[in-house]
Amino acid sequence: MSKYLVTGGAGFIGSHLAHALIAQGHQVVVADSLVTGRRENVPAAAEFRELDLSHIEAARKAVDGCDYVLHQAAIPSVPRSVRDPLTSHLANVDATLNVLIAARDAGCKRLVYAGSSSAYGDTPTLPKHEGMPGNPRSPYALQKYTGEQYCQMFTRLYGFETVTTRYFNVFGPRQLATSPYSGVISLFIKAALANTSPTIHGDGRQTRDFTYIDNVVDGVLRAVTAPAAGEVINVASGGRISLLEMWEALRRQTGATAEPTFGPAREGDVQDSQADITKAARLLGYQPVVEFSEGLRRTLEWTR
Repeated sequence: MSKYLVTGGAGFIGSHLAHALIAQGHQVVVADSLVTGRRENVPAAAEFRELDLSHIEAARKAVDGCDYVLHQAAIPSVPRSVRDPLTSHLANVDATLNVLIAARDAGCKRLVYAGSSSAYGDTPTLPKHEGMPGNPRSPYALQKYTGEQYCQMFTRLYGFETVTTRYFNVFGPRQLATSPYSGVISLFIKAALANTSPTIHGDGRQTRDFTYIDNVVDGVLRAVTAPAAGEVINVASGGRISLLEMWEALRRQTGATAEPTFGPAREGDVQDSQADITKAARLLGYQPVVEFSEGLRRTLEWTR
């Protein structure tokens, strides 16, 4: 079995990847600064390295002895990047470049990078496919787009294998509703269970390709060995649902009666998002394994 580094492995997506790899019998190293991650998310069987990857020497310590890198570490928040672009740049761009350099120099076999659908921006074309030009509308989106361009350059220029998996509104267990920067589903679940009104930024008709965490884990692990070096690949459900429809689905599952309240649209947010997953099916053999309603039920069960 192989040895994997999962950066950001104390966070939501990273911890699910770490648990899945251990279940498959692999050795796992988790590197996380714990700025947004939680130590209790790290699997007991994983080796934990508390490091700030915005420093190159920390990145070299993180990759030491590892065969593959799943680079999930980031500050994943559009509003926070608008408020504080410098801090998010250090975490999302500088750290990514450091990990790429360290992994290349250490002879790692491949790095799989956590991209973001925010790179597409607010283009009216749906579904969004990988051939579309990037059009970032926030510092976070630009930073994630820059990271995937660095990945592709390292493959072209140095022959270091990378794959970018672009995520679309991932949700599931361990995604906490403890701050205004949490994912919308975790915030809405918190409101539904308390039967309080969630705040919707905008009119609620904006749509998202909500993707349950098990689908992302499956797609990322496929990207480790698939013949896809240098590629950018959407990993999502391929559908879309509005925020109002999502709140109604939660009300049906919880019995909540509260109506949402509406606030101004947030800076940098896009109106509609939906992934074309044709490329993922072709290169990775990927198809979603958990549909939205079942993912919502599992997330509610965990939250309760």
